[in-house]
Amino acid sequence: MVSKAIKFGPTVAPVKFTEVEPVFLTDETILERKSKVLEGMKNEGFDALVIYADKEHGGNFEYLTGFIPRFEEGLLILEISGKSTVVLGNENLKLAHFSRVPVTLAHSPFFSLPNQPMDNEASLKSVFAEAGLGDKSKVGLVGWKMFTPAAGDGKAYFDLPYFIVDAVKQTLKSGAELENAAHLFIGGKSGARAISNANEIAHYEYGANLSSNCILDALNAVEVGVREAELGALLTAEGQYNTVVTIAATGSRFDKANIYPTYKKVQKGDPLSLTTGFKGGLSSRTGFVISDESELPAEQKDWLERLAKPYFSAVVAWLENIRTGMTGGALYDLVEQVLPKERYGWHLNPGHLVSDEEWMSSPVFHGSSEQLKSGMIMQIDIIPSVPGYTGVSAEECVVLADAKLQAEISAQYPALWNRIETRRRYLRDEIGINLSEEVLPLSNTVAYLRPFYLSKNDALKVEG
Repeated sequence: MVSKAIKFGPTVAPVKFTEVEPVFLTDETILERKSKVLEGMKNEGFDALVIYADKEHGGNFEYLTGFIPRFEEGLLILEISGKSTVVLGNENLKLAHFSRVPVTLAHSPFFSLPNQPMDNEASLKSVFAEAGLGDKSKVGLVGWKMFTPAAGDGKAYFDLPYFIVDAVKQTLKSGAELENAAHLFIGGKSGARAISNANEIAHYEYGANLSSNCILDALNAVEVGVREAELGALLTAEGQYNTVVTIAATGSRFDKANIYPTYKKVQKGDPLSLTTGFKGGLSSRTGFVISDESELPAEQKDWLERLAKPYFSAVVAWLENIRTGMTGGALYDLVEQVLPKERYGWHLNPGHLVSDEEWMSSPVFHGSSEQLKSGMIMQIDIIPSVPGYTGVSAEECVVLADAKLQAEISAQYPALWNRIETRRRYLRDEIGINLSEEVLPLSNTVAYLRPFYLSKNDALKVEG
């Protein structure tokens, strides 16, 4: 049976794992990453890639260099021969020495902050020519996303700044092809970043574990009178970069277009949304600041039965049925079966890939033939939207892993494997989820949903 009966009642909270040290990517992993990208280039006939980065859109650049250009912009030019050139602004030149792939450094002050010195003001066209783009027949531009228009071809859509695209076009010889090549990194079918090895999973689990600890701390701190800012402070940790805007929003949202936590105090009966995310994982919750069902707003007295329980049933079905080899379309159809869009109003992808960014891409969409594969880090992301009702959410991250990958994680990272096994037992024994054998929870709070924030010892679980 796909759809499960859900109950609300006493539930032991999940274990928090603290003092979990970050895991660095090994040199072998970086070589593997570069080889995967080069293989993709070879398969599609690319002579070179121009890979863009800024603070918000640095994942594809960072995949090979190991860093982002922070407050500046940057480019990595990767040739099919393996030669790499990094183009950086004034304040990131020193980082070229630390690049995980060996690079030749080119300086472009055009990538620096406004009004900084323009020493070495060579045109970008000359920088590209010096890097060898002028003799290439097919070049790929890699921003941060690929375009998949319903009508037409997304290959000619570029999300890099115009001055960079224009300089590349001026540099290329007549007849050379220029295409969007972001899919070589993030595409679900053949993108290099879609599949993680054991080392990468250990690297990203650090952030997923951290986000779940933060969300649990924030859940425990919810009380009438607490400020949004106090909850927001609990959604940051260990000085790590948040991959999403931190959400601690009580009552009505977006007053004066504000999207950040304020000094607004939580009131009894408020809807409350909490979200945080770090590299490798996001945790998000939405519910009511009440103790029991009788305190629901008059117009939403059936919220628990109308929305929260059906949503949770969809999360359970997702976790119990997802597996390697199934198509993204099949997972989409599964969610539609349990939580029909017509009744529950969701319209985005009910699951997507996660990496250095919160949403990398998604193989899960209507009619998708893209297969779910071992090594895919995925976020449960089902967002019901029913007019007149507050939403509900329990977004978390897992990784799909076949027996071979599980054995590698267990052997190489025994402490991580112990955390994963603890989380799996919790989901099976406490929440009642017959977890798919290929699902490895990366966060501690997968499927832990307190719909009523003031009832701290109660949560949703599978009945029976």
